[in-house]
Amino acid sequence: MAEINYETTRILVIEDEIHIRKIICRLLRQIGYRLIDEAADGSEGFKTVLRVQPDVILCDIHMEPVDGITFLRKLRALSQPKYAAQPVIFLTGDTDSTTVIAAKDLRVDGYLVKPVSLNALKDRIEAVLSR
Repeated sequence: MAEINYETTRILVIEDEIHIRKIICRLLRQIGYRLIDEAADGSEGFKTVLRVQPDVILCDIHMEPVDGITFLRKLRALSQPKYAAQPVIFLTGDTDSTTVIAAKDLRVDGYLVKPVSLNALKDRIEAVLSR
């Protein structure tokens, strides 16, 4: 597995529930990540992606007004590969098969079921980054 530099890896957390977003950011800092950006929904998240070009995006599925599936569809449709191919890990409590199929069709890179544990978060991010 490739060595991950926690100091220079940039992670974007897109989550509309502020307390969950803060917990995830705290877990990321405990792992050792330092470059953490936050967004409250898919629209704000999309603008943040274009501005900061994160290495990994952690994205909730159910958000208003722009949900995670819509965010991922818009991201994958971009013409520049540096944006369109960015790794996205969905955060969700949703196991509905239509949601899972839609996410897979859009080449989601992983799933984390909420509530997210420190070890699951660390393992999923490292698996995605080492591809």
